[in-house]
Amino acid sequence: MRAYLTTTLLSVASIFTIAGAASAAELSIYTTREPGLIQPLLDSFTSETGIKVNTVFLKDGLVERVASEGESSPADILMTVDAGNLIDLVEKGLTQPVDSAALKEAVPEQLRDADGNWFALSMRARVVYAAKDLDLNTINYEDLSDPKWKGKLCIRSGQHPYNTALIAAYIAHHGAEEAETWLAGVKDNLARKPAGGDREGAKDILGAICDIAVGNSYYVGLMRSGRGGEEQKQWGDAIKVLLPTFKDGGTHVNISGAALAKHAPNKDEAVKLLEYLVSDDAQKIYAEANFEYPVKASVPADPIIAELGELKIDAKPLTEVVANRKQASELVDKVGFDN
Repeated sequence: MRAYLTTTLLSVASIFTIAGAASAAELSIYTTREPGLIQPLLDSFTSETGIKVNTVFLKDGLVERVASEGESSPADILMTVDAGNLIDLVEKGLTQPVDSAALKEAVPEQLRDADGNWFALSMRARVVYAAKDLDLNTINYEDLSDPKWKGKLCIRSGQHPYNTALIAAYIAHHGAEEAETWLAGVKDNLARKPAGGDREGAKDILGAICDIAVGNSYYVGLMRSGRGGEEQKQWGDAIKVLLPTFKDGGTHVNISGAALAKHAPNKDEAVKLLEYLVSDDAQKIYAEANFEYPVKASVPADPIIAELGELKIDAKPLTEVVANRKQASELVDKVGFDN
């Protein structure tokens, strides 16, 4: 009897030890996004699963950090803004594919890697801000080079990733030669030297420096909600926002996204987190917290962003767009866009 009780107690202790080990699982995310922007999502995941998530914020040098750590890297998930950064990780051999029905169902095909090495989690559209009294209700990206906008267009540096991505998308649609002609035309239409951020475009429309500006959609939410302060609310209220499309396509979007690290110590739990981030609950948090578009079609955008109209996502795969980044950057220098 004593031997039986001892064996039983050891078995029970073993069960609790295994259960404790499972509940003690912790994930590590290396992210170039400010942790505060994703913390509500991670807190919700931990509350639902009991899995703690630690974040390591790396403003620069994510690729170098993960590569130098090699097989001993504690990173489970690599999270970045901009599709180009995700593809850089894949090309450096720092990711591994994920075969998940939940991820494939939630994320549109053009917003994920064909082999499952990365997935978009949220989107921001490259839109046009326009003066409220301007007789303009629709516009194509191609129209930005129209001479009728001469001296009326504001934009940030052509070498900023937001703009090189748009130029790369233009190349994907029309080829490098047409893209160069277009970019030179956009330069001729500038009201001022490319500078500042996207919100400065709205500010300069209010100040009558320009009639239209190119900016990202989520800045509209930040301005109009008042989160950027009362002055920025005035900028946001001074503009109307148009969702441009390519003449043979849709609206250009860029993304925040994530990949499973090649040497992830907690692969199963990491995949659970990736799947959670495209769930209805998480996508709703993305929409409300950051004014980003959810990638999951069934989840509505924040009301401020929804008011911009229906988003028709360009069908060009982001992998194809990103392949043109270097050439896009070279065109910016070639036409002297930022001079």
